[in-house]
Amino acid sequence: MTFTVDYEQEEDGRWIAEVLELPGVMVYGASKEEALAKAQVLALRVVAERLEHGEMLAEPLNILFGAA
Repeated sequence: MTFTVDYEQEEDGRWIAEVLELPGVMVYGASKEEALAKAQVLALRVVAERLEHGEMLAEPLNILFGAA
């Protein structure tokens, strides 16, 4: 499972990061690094929730994050 994190700096200086494969996983951070870290944390929470509710296969996962 590979997640692509797209990020950019807003006009007000904040950074926004979005995990493209998980609709709604979008976060802001004061720096690019903070936004990327928050996006990864939220993506992992979403995957955990889906596993708990049987929405994904409960098999060993290899999760990879790549920047767009």
